[in-house]
Amino acid sequence: MTWGLAFAVGCATGILSGFGVGGGTLLLIYLTAFAGLPQQEAQGINLIYFLPAALTALPSHMKHHFVDWKAVIPAVIAGLIFSGLAAWFSNGLDMTLLRKIFGVFLLIVGISELFPRATSNRKEIPTEKRS
Repeated sequence: MTWGLAFAVGCATGILSGFGVGGGTLLLIYLTAFAGLPQQEAQGINLIYFLPAALTALPSHMKHHFVDWKAVIPAVIAGLIFSGLAAWFSNGLDMTLLRKIFGVFLLIVGISELFPRATSNRKEIPTEKRS
């Protein structure tokens, strides 16, 4: 992958990450499907990419009250525990199986986006609070 192409993909996925819509996941798809990197190497690049992308997007989300702090602590604790376990577990998986698991995950997410559930009881944050 050339430097220019990697930069362009980083720009596109960075914009999506800033919106909070999974730019890192799209980066992973690009790295495996189009750049031909092994799944585990692409995952490592994606993890390094995610840290600065999240840190630069977070202040804006906090400023506009888009962070539910009551959900943050349990989500972070569960995420730390299970991401460590999953990373350990995935190192022993066959690369083909790992790609298939990721593909099924993407299908499930895609289908759930095509057929969204009814709106939740959660209230929208008023526009005047966002400014």
